[in-house]
Amino acid sequence: VTIFFSDIVGFTSISASCTPLQVVEMLNNLYMCFDTRIESYDVYKVETIGDAYMVVSGLPERNGDKHADEIAKMALDLVAAVRQVTIPHMPRERLQLRAGIHTPCVAGIVGYKMPRYCLFGDTVNTASRMESTSLAQKIHTSSETYLALIKDNAYELQLRGEIEVKGKGKMNTYWLV
Repeated sequence: VTIFFSDIVGFTSISASCTPLQVVEMLNNLYMCFDTRIESYDVYKVETIGDAYMVVSGLPERNGDKHADEIAKMALDLVAAVRQVTIPHMPRERLQLRAGIHTPCVAGIVGYKMPRYCLFGDTVNTASRMESTSLAQKIHTSSETYLALIKDNAYELQLRGEIEVKGKGKMNTYWLV
């Protein structure tokens, strides 16, 4: 299983200049775009929280070792697509996405009354840290995802270098370009 996290760069400041209705309209436009695009990939949207968008591949059905590839293709698509999403009350501005990917993860169905997929453990935190330490319009990957993607030689990955990751210490990370 591979996890993708993204958020909108500068969301807090953009939201501060909007009415609540405008924020909802902006997020609806973005998520409508994303939800439509992810249908082309073998991925599962886990949740959205505010401007955060979380997707996995390898769930609910296993897809062998294709999960990193599916997330990588989708991530490149979403980073390109966000440029087309307009901010209704700020027509000259464009949203920018910050994204992170990490492989592997532990997942399962939790709950009886309202069962849902839950993703567990340190790998979820690592994927989130890849996103939070990413830059605008960049896809930040862990070395584990890098190793999963270089097998097919289908992607361009650039060494970002060693960075300090909260709760993990120093990690070598990569940009998916």
